[in-house]
Amino acid sequence: MEKTASGSPTAMVREAMRLDREGRAAEALAAYERVLARWPGLPDCWYNLAVLQRNARQFSAALASYQEALDRGVTKPEVVHLNRGVIYTDYLRNDAAAERELEAALALNPKYLPALLNLANLQEDLGRRAQALVSYERILTLEPGSWQALARYANLKTISGLDDSLIGRLERALADSRCRAEDRASLGFALGRALDACTAYPAAFAVYAEANRRSRESSAANVPRYDRQFEERFIDRLIAAFPLAPPRVAGEALPQHPIFVCGMYRSGSTLTEQLLAGHPRITPGGELDFLPNAVQKNLAPFPESIATLSAQALAAVGARYRDMLAELFPGAEYITDKRPDNFLYIGLIKTLFPDAKIVHTTREPLDNCLSIFFLHLDQRMSYALDLMDIGHHYRQYLRLMAHWKALFGADILDVSYDALVRDPKSVIEGALAFLGLEWDERCLSVPPTGRAVKTASVWQVREPLHQRSSGRARHYARQLGALREYLERSSYLGSYAM
Repeated sequence: MEKTASGSPTAMVREAMRLDREGRAAEALAAYERVLARWPGLPDCWYNLAVLQRNARQFSAALASYQEALDRGVTKPEVVHLNRGVIYTDYLRNDAAAERELEAALALNPKYLPALLNLANLQEDLGRRAQALVSYERILTLEPGSWQALARYANLKTISGLDDSLIGRLERALADSRCRAEDRASLGFALGRALDACTAYPAAFAVYAEANRRSRESSAANVPRYDRQFEERFIDRLIAAFPLAPPRVAGEALPQHPIFVCGMYRSGSTLTEQLLAGHPRITPGGELDFLPNAVQKNLAPFPESIATLSAQALAAVGARYRDMLAELFPGAEYITDKRPDNFLYIGLIKTLFPDAKIVHTTREPLDNCLSIFFLHLDQRMSYALDLMDIGHHYRQYLRLMAHWKALFGADILDVSYDALVRDPKSVIEGALAFLGLEWDERCLSVPPTGRAVKTASVWQVREPLHQRSSGRARHYARQLGALREYLERSSYLGSYAM
């Protein structure tokens, strides 16, 4: 084996790096483990191993490997603390530990902007508006051209009018030649929000449209455009894969009960989850990524695999899901899994957990579609970047939900956002009864500061309940005319009529 003069395992490390470059992650992970079993004093190898373990969702192992890298003198330890913080907050739901890691990174390097941005974002999740504003101001002092920080800062501020200095600041940033497409997207969404708040509706819509165009431009190399025919075929495949409701199988009582909250994005799923979480027997799980990951990695090619997988293989997936809940939320009885796009996987959910209850959030269709268009969502949700693509996705969602309701109607409860904000007690009381739980007055409270809310609507859901967003589409009637006509042609619109 090749060694340098100092005795380092050069050839084995090169082999591990090659495997990683070629995308052979499992082999690369094993190769780094072999290296470190013989030569544990290599901090960069511990770091590389930790990255691979994190990508493999071996989070406890990744934290241990990152710690080894720190203990052995890795260069740029602030980066290691940042990565540990991301694992704690995004995957292990341990925000206190995440905050400690970010503070440790900043103690080592007070000007480390990624740690400051993550800290500010965590402060937002926890409802600490004043602290988040201070963090963003600190970033903008260190780097005035941090456009992402400026966009987030603007989204935390109350706009006083069209002459508000923050509107001018956003406009100047958008005109700056150094501003990249992804930054122009973030700034544009922030400016659109400000103009909408000032009732400058035509100008706001034009700015939002440009922001969506910039968002698509920034991701064009990595994210394909929304393919309507592909989407229709996928919905066809889901319906074909689950033609009948699976039989109910009597089993032992389970200590944890997942509650699946899903629906279109921006349909009130976060608000519904947070109000339900006021109940002392319900723990908010937030947007858990288990099912989408299982579909991609354990159940591929999904949904066709459902026809060939054994009962034992499916039971193993269900067991891993429950193990995940037990690890993240020890001792919790009812746990919400609030991932809106899980509406795609209701057939899978009912196969894995025949007794599962589905809380399906709905909203007036034009309001729902407009709210998606006005929010800077992940570009991988490519339908969200074009108003008529949103309408197409909405119609396919209606078609699929009609199928799920035909199969599982007794276990799916529609919760209307518009009804919820008009009469929250009646709606949440009905949802609790559907779940087999008694009414509790604490379900009418907004989330307290300190309870993490990890969603794009983090600040809206912390406001006292209001009806300002119901009927919002009326301000954009001219811009939404074509979308309205398109949605009204759907035979599945039914009770969602506009």
